[in-house]
Amino acid sequence: MKRYLTGLMLLAALLAVLAGCGGKEENGGASPSASPSVSASASPTASASESASPSSAADGKHTEYPLTVQDATGQSFTFDKAPERIVSTSPAETEILFALGLGDKVVGVSDFDNYPAETKDKPKVGGITKPNEEAIVGLNPDLVVTGISMPDEVVQKLRGLKLNLYKTEPKTLDDIMQDILDLGVITDTQAKAEEIVASMKADIQKVKDAVASVKPEEKKKVYVEFSPGWTVGKGEFMDELISVAGGVNIAGDTTGWNEISEEKIVQSNPDVILYTLGVTDEKTGKTLEEIIRGRSGWDKITAIKDNRVIGLDQDVLSRPGPRITQGLLDVAQAIYPDLVKE
Repeated sequence: MKRYLTGLMLLAALLAVLAGCGGKEENGGASPSASPSVSASASPTASASESASPSSAADGKHTEYPLTVQDATGQSFTFDKAPERIVSTSPAETEILFALGLGDKVVGVSDFDNYPAETKDKPKVGGITKPNEEAIVGLNPDLVVTGISMPDEVVQKLRGLKLNLYKTEPKTLDDIMQDILDLGVITDTQAKAEEIVASMKADIQKVKDAVASVKPEEKKKVYVEFSPGWTVGKGEFMDELISVAGGVNIAGDTTGWNEISEEKIVQSNPDVILYTLGVTDEKTGKTLEEIIRGRSGWDKITAIKDNRVIGLDQDVLSRPGPRITQGLLDVAQAIYPDLVKE
């Protein structure tokens, strides 16, 4: 498979992980996410499906230690105090940590971290699926956070080095928000985590309200492409974004990340085509938009005839972190520009 710019490197299952500098990493098979559990010794984590008040940052809520938690793999961790030295090998988890106000405690990030801007000054610990073990150990972290793309064998190898490696595997918007809440408990930033989740929930509700009047038979058919020929089906948060935004994913009859035939897309005749900005074919130099518009027979697709081929920020759209509901807003605005406003 060709190598493309960064953006897909957090996405699990069958799709290869693509790096921004042209380097290629193999993606790990992600298992269905299991929400981490917190022991009774900690202040209870608020469920992402429950309401979180934006004013909670002032309520003085704190984590009680010692704290025992389980991550998405079922691994248990006990913390005697809030972690002081944190390494993140995943851009999404890095965004969560910075959003929680923990930038000063993040002592290392992956080579592909680019948001927020402060990440550029942090020591780099290599790739997302195969980070530099020596670099991580040398930073002496008391917590290493990783995401959905790290293969199980790499997880186990790093844990064999006596690293407290906490892994997330979000498959839904609720999973993403729960990860934020759980990391908030671990790091004693619960109130901030609840504030972030409240804002995300407000974004979700804004979209739901905006598209509530769209009748089932009027819903727009949507095709989304992240690298040439690759799309997403059910069971992934990207499919959920389309659904919550009031669209119908034409690949919704498939599961996970998969390659789809050009003929099937033509037959499905999407009303809207979404693609990720910044993806370029190394061999031809063509952008993903040029590839999509130039395919034989695709000029007959409604989305192309009506010029509804819309590029979206690949990082915002693909990273399961605090900005994912901005991705939802972007998707909804692309599908229903007359209904969903800034």
